[in-house]
Amino acid sequence: MTTPLFLPRCVQLGISIRDLDLLTIGLVNDMFIESRNDDYNGYSEIGTQSDMDAF
Repeated sequence: MTTPLFLPRCVQLGISIRDLDLLTIGLVNDMFIESRNDDYNGYSEIGTQSDMDAF
């Protein structure tokens, strides 16, 4: 992770420089990854409680 890559990710997430005092690089990366997963519609079925019990 380089600074030129990290700072645009912060901007995309709406994180200010002041907020960066409270966050780690890893947390910002996790937030960015999860934000990209929000629009994914490729899950064909959602597991139920019985699926979890069988697991």
